[in-house]
Parts: sequence; C-alpha cells; structure tokens
Amino acid sequence: MLSFPANMNFVSRRSPVVGRKGMVATSQPLAVAAGLEILAQGGSAADAAVAVAAALNVTEPTSTGIGGDVFALYYEAASRRVYALNGSGRAPKALTLERLRREGLDKELPPFHPYTITVPGACAAWCDLVERFGRLSMDRVLAPAIRLAEEGFPVAPITAYFWARGVERQLRHAVNGLELTLEGRAPRPGEVFRNPGLARTFRLVAEQGKAAFYQGPIAEAIVAVVQEAGGCLALEDLAEHRSEWVEPISTTYRGFRIWECPPNGQGLAALLALNIVEGFHVAEMDPLGPERLHLLIEAMRLAFADARWYVADPAQVSIPLEELLSKAYAEARRRHIHPQKATLDVQRGTPLATSDTVYLAVVDGEGNACSFINSNYMGFGTGIVPRGWGFTLQNRGHNFSLDPDHPNALAPGKRPYHTIIPALATHEDDGSLFACFGVMGGFMQPQGHLQVVVGLMDDGLDPQSALDRPRFCILSGEAGGTVALEDGIPLATMARLAEMGHPVRPVTGHGRAVFGRGQVILRDRDTGVLWGGSDPRADGLAMTLIK
Repeated sequence: MLSFPANMNFVSRRSPVVGRKGMVATSQPLAVAAGLEILAQGGSAADAAVAVAAALNVTEPTSTGIGGDVFALYYEAASRRVYALNGSGRAPKALTLERLRREGLDKELPPFHPYTITVPGACAAWCDLVERFGRLSMDRVLAPAIRLAEEGFPVAPITAYFWARGVERQLRHAVNGLELTLEGRAPRPGEVFRNPGLARTFRLVAEQGKAAFYQGPIAEAIVAVVQEAGGCLALEDLAEHRSEWVEPISTTYRGFRIWECPPNGQGLAALLALNIVEGFHVAEMDPLGPERLHLLIEAMRLAFADARWYVADPAQVSIPLEELLSKAYAEARRRHIHPQKATLDVQRGTPLATSDTVYLAVVDGEGNACSFINSNYMGFGTGIVPRGWGFTLQNRGHNFSLDPDHPNALAPGKRPYHTIIPALATHEDDGSLFACFGVMGGFMQPQGHLQVVVGLMDDGLDPQSALDRPRFCILSGEAGGTVALEDGIPLATMARLAEMGHPVRPVTGHGRAVFGRGQVILRDRDTGVLWGGSDPRADGLAMTLIK
C-alpha cells in the first residue's frame, strides 16, 4: 500500500477547471463522479446535488451523512430566483432545561452526549429538493451512492486521517460506533471500505421516499439506539419532522448580491461582516498584509458578537433581520473598528426594530445552481450508529445555549444555532448567476465566505486561486477568540497582528482543517462558461461534464 505525506504541505498549484455543460465541485472525487453521472443522465443541479451528498455519506462519513442536517440554496435560471431550504432538525419534545438541571447538565452538554442528538433533517431535505427541482426519481439519484456502498471504495488520504481521529474520539466509545470501522480501526489510505448497512438505508429511501426514514424500521432503530445510549428522542419526534422552504437573506457587495439561508443558520454572520468590510478599500491593501487582515478579523469579531446572540430558531424567537442587514447598521458597527488595535471585548449591537461538514456546488448546463451543505457536526457527530443501518447520528444540539434567557436556549421542538451555511452570488443589475460557493467547517464558515468573496470580488481571483489563498480563523466563533493564521501568511504579518492585540496562533499541517474546505463554481453570464475550484485542504476536485 502506498504511503502519503504526514502533513498537508502545499507545494504545487492547481488551475481552475473550465467547462460549459455542467460542473460539480466537492471534497471527494468519487462523489464528484456521482454528480456528473446524474447530470449526464439529464438530471438537474438538484438531482446531482443529492447524488453527491449521498455519495459523500459513503466516502466521507467523517463529516457528513443522512444522520445529519442540510441547508441548501437553489438558483433557478429560468426565473433568476433563489430558493432556500432549511433541512435542520429539532430537539426532542422530552428534552428540557429542567431535565438537564436534574441530571447535573445545566452548564454545558458534553459534545457527544445523546442529548445533543436532534432529529436528522438530511433525508427529508434530499427528498424535498428533488421533488421540487429534480427531473429524476430518487432511485436513479441514489444509485451511484448505493453502488459505492455495496461494492466498496478506496478511502482517500485526508479522509483516512480524520477517520482514524474519529475512531478514537467517538466511534470507539459510542453505541454501535465500531460498525463504521474495520475490526475496530479506521481504514487506511487506499483501503477499500464497504458499508452494506448504508446501502440498505439508501435502497429503502429510494423505494419509499422520506417516510422510510422517519417511520418504520429505520426510525425504530434510531429511537432504540438513542434511548439505549441514554437519550430521549422518540418516534413522534421523527414522524413529525418537516423541512422548510424559507426566504433567503442577502446583502449587496461590490455590484453583486450575496445570498445566505436565514437563521437558524449562521449565514447572517457572513452578511454582517461583508456589510462592514464594504466600507473599506480593501482592494488597495496587500491581501496577506496586516492592514487588510486586521480589518477582516475585526469585521468578523463584530459579526460574531451579533450572530451568537441573534441566530436562533425564528419559529420561536423574533429576529430583527432587516435592521441587522441594513447599511446604516453596518456603518454604526464599523465605527467600533480601531485601525491599529484589536477590539476583543466587542459586544452585540442593538438595532432598532420596527416591529466540520461537507459542502458541494453544482451548476447544470442550463445554469441552475445548487449550493448545498450536509453535516454531522464534529466529524462523526455523536458517533452513535442505529444498529445495522450504516450511519452516525449528529450532535447539533450541542450548539444550544443552556442559559434560559438566551434566544438560542434549548427548548423542546426547537432548532439550534446552526453552523452550516451554503451561499450564492448573483449580479445585482440583472439577477443572473455569478457564483455558487461555500466553505465548510464549524464557525469557520462565515469567515471562509468573507475571505472567498473578498478574493473573488475585490481581487478578481479565479475560484481556485481564491480557495488556495491562506486564511485566518477566529477560533470557536467567539468575538474575542484566538485567531488561527494559516501557514503561508507572512511571519511579519503574524507579528504585526499580535502587536495590534490579536491573540494569534500559527497553524500548519493537518491543523489546517480548522480553515475549512471550500468549493466555488463561477458562471460567465456572457458566454455561459463555468469556472470551478476545489479546496486543497481536502481530497476533492472540481470537474466538468463534456457532453
């Protein structure tokens, strides 16, 4: 078996991929191939996106799966309209703050505790997206993933690394977690892994639709394993789950409109930061110099201060989105930025109200685009596996606040603050598609969106160059958090940022995972030519259809 480098040393370059008939970009080549197969059969961007998501569940279960949640944005070329799908699940009806207090869990839930399991929303979201915008049946859409799971696939190098970490962090300790191992260990790079249980899950969904997941034997297995682990998810919680089509939120930036899903997703943080940065002439600054990075970091600190308070379930909390996204509010928040000094104690604003994860991008030959993100959270999520069904259950409930006065406080049937956020960009003048993009990775995601947008729109970079550029990450998504700085940012810049008061941490090797993994597909509105890029921090690529 071949060996591979122990560290992620970026020593070469990659050109953007260019094509016309359709394009897929994600973190696993086999999943890209699945999406292209569906496009070649006449499938839409929606069909291909779900095929890719299912294939990623097979090939990268370290990040994603049908036991997790989904958010998606869909650009319909014919109408030039953007649609948003919230495929996140809710807390069990039996889970209350009082219950946690009785059990001594009133400060914070352990990250892999069964109480962190919210209803998995992915399956319903897959089915709903295909039902509304697809052209193919679910059995055809899921066929590539079923084949991969049954026949097996060689595990990619970076995936193998994180699989081994997941075995030690979660799978070895979780109920049935060892079902996703090879005799108790992770598969090695290039080793073939088969998942007949997941193939069985997908076949049932292909035959019976989403009801197969939320009722019947899969639902019963989910409830049984959660209750065996000490949780309180019930069959009623699963049976009552619904995806939700919602109005996307957006802001303008340099002649483009940037689209995100609304709360309970954290896309709001990216838009808040972009509104703030729009007031600075960052295109005139060194892209990796301290002046620009300081302004971007400070904008993100302000955005996180607001997002960590205001992002919650809009079904249970009123969120002043119009005021938060106004240019006037951005101007007021911009005044908090000192040009030479970090502000670590920034507080949330008070607008005046008038009343780790996989990301994939697909654009089909007609110009429809699907920006899609599917996640377990924290790698394998809880690591708990419904016996015999081949997938882990997420731990999204860990993002609830246990402060009863917080808008994001845990409550029965409530959706938590969600880190996963897809994005789209359209031309402001005519609404035509410009970019389908996203950067996965916990609280890195809005920070990745900010940095990729600046690269594309302020610096005019191609998608691959925008993704290759070294990044910063405010760790933990807290306004005053330590700033991780990626290898490739000049040491002089790191030193100057530290002098300005930013607590900085240089990061290299596999630690680069903290900076997320993004995908970008641009569309030239004059020629219809697609330009794609895929993050070097993952195993994937962008690829185009040839006919």
